Amino acid sequence: MKGCCCLYSINEVNDLLDDIASNLPEELFRDLNGGVSLLSEAKRNEADPQGRLYTLGEYRRDQMGRYIVIYYGPICAVHGDNTYDELRENLDRLLRHELTHHLESLSGERGLEIKDGLELDKYLGR
Repeated sequence: MKGCCCLYSINEVNDLLDDIASNLPEELFRDLNGGVSLLSEAKRNEADPQGRLYTLGEYRRDQMGRYIVIYYGPICAVHGDNTYDELRENLDRLLRHELTHHLESLSGERGLEIKDGLELDKYLGR
């Protein structure tokens, strides 16, 4: 992570995510029984052997149900020095991305998952 401090506390980021979610149509959250959680930890992308890539958020479907996890540590590392409006825009884009994974999962689609994999392979030079 960056050596500097994040301009936003975990509570501020959580409040911002809550506000963004409350302004989205309720139908997007259908069957997302675990909701959206903000975890304090930092998570590196396991596909990057160099450990350069962060995982900002994940859509999960497992024995716990369907839910979205957003990681505060990587948000701070990548967007911690953003203006408030920039941070809001980036969090909105991230939440919509993960909700798209959710909606595709409900419909049996994997288009965004495939696109994400291709972009990751390109970034890693594979």
